[in-house]
Amino acid sequence: MITISDTAQCHFVKLLADQPEGTHIRVFVISPGTAQAECGVSYCPPDAVEADDVELPFNGFSAMVDEKSAPFLDDASIDFVTDQLGSQLTLKAPNAKMRKVASDAPLVERIEYIIQSEINPQLASHGGNIMLVEITDDGVAVLQFGGGCNGCSQVDITLKDGIEKQLLDMFPGELSGVRDVTDHQHGEHSYA
Repeated sequence: MITISDTAQCHFVKLLADQPEGTHIRVFVISPGTAQAECGVSYCPPDAVEADDVELPFNGFSAMVDEKSAPFLDDASIDFVTDQLGSQLTLKAPNAKMRKVASDAPLVERIEYIIQSEINPQLASHGGNIMLVEITDDGVAVLQFGGGCNGCSQVDITLKDGIEKQLLDMFPGELSGVRDVTDHQHGEHSYA
């Protein structure tokens, strides 16, 4: 469910050494399965362990996950990275906003999953997002851009060189193209 790098495990062991005996970490998702989903890590003292928690044992501690967060932490990873700017704990949970779908799920569900877990997080740095409107009979994914992408001068490049290429690579033989139906109006909201 959750991968914790060796450096992150060492970091947690050091942090937990200053906590009361039996304290572990808790990994959680607030508002799982929604666009507002946020992941976090906190201390989990013995009296905060719930009967339905999933316990993931690691070297020197356990990660406790509540039952509601568990399906949304599938494929999550925690790392502790040190670079020129200092050290940082990173938590990546690609399924926090949308539960992972099966490989044999309908095409629309699999595309929605990729949009929510991979494409929209990339567009969010520009204040943008996309939404799947429909899949046409000839296999074209019809998309609507929103936020900072609406009216952006780079939207055609984002669509053809980014989103379309990624989706066609992921769904060969099922998807034939991508089309934008957004009425792009440049304004203060646009990312320039």
